[in-house]
Amino acid sequence: MYRFKYFIIILTALLLESCGGNSDKSAVKKTRFVTIGTGGVTGVYYPTGGAIAKIVNSKSKEYGIKATAEATGGSVFNINAVLAGDLDIAIAQSDRQYQAYHGKAEWEGKPHNNLRSLFSIHAEAVTLIASVPSGIVTPLDMKGKRIAIGNPGSGHRGNAIDALNAYGISLDDIMPEDLKPSECAGTLQDGRIDAYFYTVGHPNGSIKEAVAGTTPVRFVSITKIDDLLAKFPYYARAEIDIKHYDGVVNTSNAKTFGVKATIICAVEADADIIYTIVREVFENFDKFTSLHPALENLKKPQLLEGLTAPFHDGAKKYFLEAGLLKADAVH
Repeated sequence: MYRFKYFIIILTALLLESCGGNSDKSAVKKTRFVTIGTGGVTGVYYPTGGAIAKIVNSKSKEYGIKATAEATGGSVFNINAVLAGDLDIAIAQSDRQYQAYHGKAEWEGKPHNNLRSLFSIHAEAVTLIASVPSGIVTPLDMKGKRIAIGNPGSGHRGNAIDALNAYGISLDDIMPEDLKPSECAGTLQDGRIDAYFYTVGHPNGSIKEAVAGTTPVRFVSITKIDDLLAKFPYYARAEIDIKHYDGVVNTSNAKTFGVKATIICAVEADADIIYTIVREVFENFDKFTSLHPALENLKKPQLLEGLTAPFHDGAKKYFLEAGLLKADAVH
């Protein structure tokens, strides 16, 4: 009889604990970790990912979500890592998002229909910056010169090749260098390259570093782009405001083209986590846009533009609730 009573007491205690008898333990959420793939540390992707993580982490106890931003090789790497499950969410150029979803470029013949969109962020201009001693004033002047076109796996490398092709220039016509953006400013100032491409939001730290050196530099306008814009739906005309770069030799803004930076995930991503991240960014929008100058002029409706993969269910749920998206416009 004693053993039976003892068994009943132990069983009751266990049931009470499992049902919330210990209120402190039941109130603690199991922490879910989210990794955000960004880009090089000198670009806008890295601080943007950090800004998202900072906003989410400010309520980590409430949501049980802990986000970290990781520096990566850029758009192509990020897309592949998201699809492989190595990153939870990531930042990628809108052109690369389009190509991966539709099975083009690096993903030729292998469309990734499980790619999903959260929202877009800042516009990114295809930026060509050259040293004045190189004599590069127009893109045609790049022939025979040492041009950094971007590291393999980066979005700006593809944009650089498109820009060259728009002027009838192939990689055989130049001396291409496969440098990361973080390596380009010093290399340009040292005279080891004549110019470099960088698809990025402005202002940008790497380009400020290049402009601040002893070798004078200029932005080279890329204007022969009508056919390029007609061929690729994800490109649009863009302009680089020189007010951000004291010391550049340009006397007027540089004309070019560009894409948008987008936040992506896989269809398998946890809908609750995606919903929470999107809601926190949009509900703390002023705080988010104040964390980097490239984000400061953003308006909420703009963050739903430039996306070619369907919205993730978690993002879609928030946009419908917030009235930013109509049910008949969901894709």
